[in-house]
Formats: sequence, C-alpha cells, structure tokens
Amino acid sequence: MSRDDLNAEQLPPSMETLIVAPSRDLGDGFEVRRALPSARRRMVGPFIFLDQMGPAGFQPGHGLDVRPHPHIGLATVTYLFDGEIMHRDSLGTVQPIRPGAVNWMTAGNGIVHSERTGPGPRAAGSKIFGMQAWVALPRRHEETAPAFVHHPEDTMPFHEGEGARMRVITGTVHGQRSPVQTLSDMFYADVELAAGARFVVPAEHEERAMYLVQGAVEVDGMAFQPGELLVFKPGKSVTLHATAAARLLVLGGESMDGPRYIFWNFVSSSKERLEQAKEDWKAQRFAAVPEETEFIPLPEAPLPVRYP
Repeated sequence: MSRDDLNAEQLPPSMETLIVAPSRDLGDGFEVRRALPSARRRMVGPFIFLDQMGPAGFQPGHGLDVRPHPHIGLATVTYLFDGEIMHRDSLGTVQPIRPGAVNWMTAGNGIVHSERTGPGPRAAGSKIFGMQAWVALPRRHEETAPAFVHHPEDTMPFHEGEGARMRVITGTVHGQRSPVQTLSDMFYADVELAAGARFVVPAEHEERAMYLVQGAVEVDGMAFQPGELLVFKPGKSVTLHATAAARLLVLGGESMDGPRYIFWNFVSSSKERLEQAKEDWKAQRFAAVPEETEFIPLPEAPLPVRYP
C-alpha cells in the first residue's frame, strides 16, 4: 500500500488527510512537487495551490523562464529558501525575490506576470529552491484591482529558541505577526527544527496543514517524509517532533466562503467568469508586461474543476 492510500483510521488521531505531492520534471533537472490541489483535498483554508520548486541548479547561461501568463481571483505568494527569481508584471513592477523575502501579488480582476532568472545569476549559474502558493480571494474581493507588494527579509518576523527557527510569512503564529496584508484570515510560516526539537501548530485556525520540505518529522508517533502534506483535524493543537533536522511549512486559515473553480491560472467562484478570462487572454485583452514580448498561450483543457 502506498502512503497516499492510507485512510483516516491509519493516520494519527490529530490528522484528517495525508497527501503525497507528486513530482514532475520540467526539464534541465528542474522538478516541481504539487501538494495542492489534490484529489484527496482541494484546499486548506484559502490555499488552493501549493508547489515546491526544486531544489535545482542551473548551469551558466541557463535559468528559469516562465513567460508572461495571466491570473484572476487569487493572490500569489512566492517564498524562496535559496536562489533568486526576477518578477515582472503588467503593473510595471520589476522585483527580484530572494530567500526570506515575500512577494504578494493580488491578481483580482486580472494581472499578467513573468518569472525568470535575472541576468547576473543566469550568467554565473544559479540555484532555485522555494514555494509557490495561490490564495483564493473572498468573493467580495475577487474583482478587486490588481496589486503587488514586496516585503524584504529583514521586515518579516523571526523567532528562534529551543531548536526551532520560525519566520512568519502571512498572518500570526505564536504571537509573531507578518506585515503582509491579506484579504482573509490565514497563516503561513517557514519553520526549521533541529533534530529532537518540537513545534506546536496552534489550534485557533479553522483549517491547518503542514508541508514537510526536508528532514523527518513525527506526529503522534507516526513518521513523515519530505513531499508530504499533513492536513489536521480542527480544534486541537498538534505537536510536530523532528527526528532529524527538518524544514517545514505550516499553513491554513478560515474555510472559503463557497466553492471555487480553477482553470489553468484562473480561480473564481463563477464558471462564467473563468470563460470570460479565457476569452480575454486569447484576445490579448489583458494588460501586457513591459519589456516582455513572449507569452504563454491558453492551453486546451477539460472544463473547470470545482474545488469546495
């Protein structure tokens, strides 16, 4: 039996679901692991998409090249452990993101952006290792104006003690509050644990999960490994015990105000709105990214999937 086939009775009492994120090679040894959405769980709080990028290395002259593409109805949260990504968008933003910093991009009624390796790291050879998350917007904010905010590493709350290091990306965790302004109640934190250290996932949030990036962690005596997303039951705090040095993300928040549909890079509470976004992209009615001449065409795919 694979880890992904474990049922609720085989999991610790604090857990609701276990998701084993599948890995996909995008070329040049660059792998992505997608934890959300999954057939076992579509969302955790407002998180509707969670990807691990790398770790990977690029030879001199090579790098990441995600051509301009559109989004609606969500906010993207880019967070790196290693490397650098140059973000450009249709608002005219040009912003490198580096480890420990946070890029929060609100797509709202429509934004276009590219993600590439910048000229300096590309020439020298570079690494990439981090997380890309999408946060579905509440219905009242789905059509808000697009926006982009960058928060440097030294502005993000950091706490260290008893073998644990925690940086809060969004929301509040153990009294540490991120400066990132969100549009719904949510939390997201990067936690590093020394072997033997423990971290408590607080109970106050309605929906909570932990994604293990590196190392080994036990919950209620059961061992977990990198690439696994543990979704916890509500109402009680959960203690994570690192049996080896580990890095993990804790995330979640309030449940969404109704189901969401997702097609490609579009998220909405309305299938009709997704169809409009598709037509707008095909007709190139989205604003362009300055200094970019390429774009990713709309893919052919099945009807949108509803994510309750």
